[in-house]
Amino acid sequence: MIDTHTHLYSEEFENDRKEMIERALSKGVSKFYMPAIDSQTHGAMLHLEKEYPKHVFSMMGLHPCYVKPETWESELKIVKEYLDQRSFCAIGEIGIDLHWEKDTLDIQVKAFEQQVDWAIEKDVPIVIHTRESFDEVFDVLERKKHPKLRGIFHCFSGTLQQAKHVVDLGLMLGIGGVVTFKNGKIDQFLHEIAVDKIVLETDSPYLAPVPYRGKRNESSYLDLVVGKLVNIYKMDFAEIDRITTENAERIFR
Repeated sequence: MIDTHTHLYSEEFENDRKEMIERALSKGVSKFYMPAIDSQTHGAMLHLEKEYPKHVFSMMGLHPCYVKPETWESELKIVKEYLDQRSFCAIGEIGIDLHWEKDTLDIQVKAFEQQVDWAIEKDVPIVIHTRESFDEVFDVLERKKHPKLRGIFHCFSGTLQQAKHVVDLGLMLGIGGVVTFKNGKIDQFLHEIAVDKIVLETDSPYLAPVPYRGKRNESSYLDLVVGKLVNIYKMDFAEIDRITTENAERIFR
């Protein structure tokens, strides 16, 4: 299994990070992809990548909730400097958040567009944060259509119509703990999306799957997401694992 979205460097793992990673490895999680947030957390993220070079891989980018009027341009400059210094597995997590950050839509769009341009230029995938902003995100992606544009709609929790739009754009759905929630809704239609259009994620320490909902999430719980997908797709565990792993490898190359 591959966890395509996990904040391993989060403070929530400060007391047992090594044990948490070992638990996931022992459960069969072979790779962990870490989204960037902002310059305050780059150091912790990159340090962890050095500790586990065969398993842990860093993205680079500016999270939409940290696109602030006073700092967003300087933060993007830091992102660009990193992208020019070394390679990253993806640019993310980037996108638009209109749940927490309604007042910054204009600069969120600018930051998102700039980072999409860099992803195309560097030929790396994007990992998209979309919260109450599907229309706005789709508008940007339609404008930025390009043969090299690929990536993941992280923590997909939209409608079937939105899921089909994602697939039509050539992107993947990131499926995590939400698929196990009674009110998550995506479990009701996910079978209509081909399994070769989804990848696994936890978003740990957030959005823990049932039966851990409301508690700290971790990458070792990825098997619970696969267990739900087994029921949805009527396929065995090993087959879901194989296909989603191939999907992730194809995106991140």
